[in-house]
Amino acid sequence: MAVFKDYYPELLELKNQGYNSIKIQKWLKKEKGEEFASRYIRRKFQEYGTPFNGNTIVEDTLKDFNVPEDQPWSTAWIKSSEVSVKINNKQTVVSFDDMRDSFVSKLKKHSPTFSKIKRKDNKEGHLLIIDIADLHIGKLAEATESGQQYNTEIAVQRGLEGVQGILDKSKGFNIDKILFVIGNDVLHTDNTKSTTTSGTPQDTDRMWHSNYIIARDMYIEIISSLMQIADVHIVHNPSNHDYMSGFMLADSIFCWFRKSKNITWDVSIAHRKYFMYGCSLIGTSHGDGGKMDTLPLTMAVESEDWSKATYRYIYLHHIHHNKKYKFLTSSDYPGITVEYLRSPSGTDSWHHRNQYQHAPKAVEGFIHSKEYGQVAKITHLFK
Repeated sequence: MAVFKDYYPELLELKNQGYNSIKIQKWLKKEKGEEFASRYIRRKFQEYGTPFNGNTIVEDTLKDFNVPEDQPWSTAWIKSSEVSVKINNKQTVVSFDDMRDSFVSKLKKHSPTFSKIKRKDNKEGHLLIIDIADLHIGKLAEATESGQQYNTEIAVQRGLEGVQGILDKSKGFNIDKILFVIGNDVLHTDNTKSTTTSGTPQDTDRMWHSNYIIARDMYIEIISSLMQIADVHIVHNPSNHDYMSGFMLADSIFCWFRKSKNITWDVSIAHRKYFMYGCSLIGTSHGDGGKMDTLPLTMAVESEDWSKATYRYIYLHHIHHNKKYKFLTSSDYPGITVEYLRSPSGTDSWHHRNQYQHAPKAVEGFIHSKEYGQVAKITHLFK
């Protein structure tokens, strides 16, 4: 049986040609049928006075696996019979913000163009508020358990039907502006683990990415139809089921319609949004945070239009049923109305178990006059 020194002259020539210890190890196995550990090869070259200068066995391993120094990975783990190497490249870790900015930048380049729709000034016009509260795309409910069937397909069907129902019922009014409220738990979960943002497990239908795309396409279809009726102002309410993915969804919708001159936006991550129409100051929020009795003061502090308004309204969501409160700021001023909206979402296992059920399932809308504030409430009910 040959020993290492018998091959040394040939191996030294290979080393001078640029072979590292790992390549020499492979050459010996292929050409001579000998198996020497790469560490042993390096040690023997050291003993013979011809050490491998510079590179370590780890560096040789990386080169042997063709891993370039500028490779944009954050972590690499390379295993062989000789080494087990885990490398962390801290300089190339991609943050969530970087990923989001890259995604949005690419999306903006491909957003469609829209011709501006010219409209006449309408002094007798009305504002139509359309608010699909708590749609929960991705929720799964079985009729055998809760008495109601609900899934992604039903959710989208109710969203589209509810909006069309509000439009049909509002035809008697002269609509010159639409306030379309998005968000408010439009998605049932917020991650790959089928939980809410805070980690509460949910019964779900379909994969998270499928539900995201389905929700996006639903919003695009709705907004495309609304802008044919009147100019649209869109606000996003962050919510507890989909705080992150809901914001990303709103941002992607903005990118899609960003070139339209007939749409204005307020899709920031702020929890409360305000909109002035005629003499009405209108606020929207999901309704899962803050205290009911402090909402009027919060609106007064946050909205610069508080003093301009004759009527003030706040529309909330989250609890899936209707509830109305009235606050009087003083005997000399009109009150502020705070109202929770109904949801079209079906009753799932958790709501059934805790007896949060039997509230009418609906999409709701409101008509506001420039002069008299809210003059009508429109409800589209589902069986």
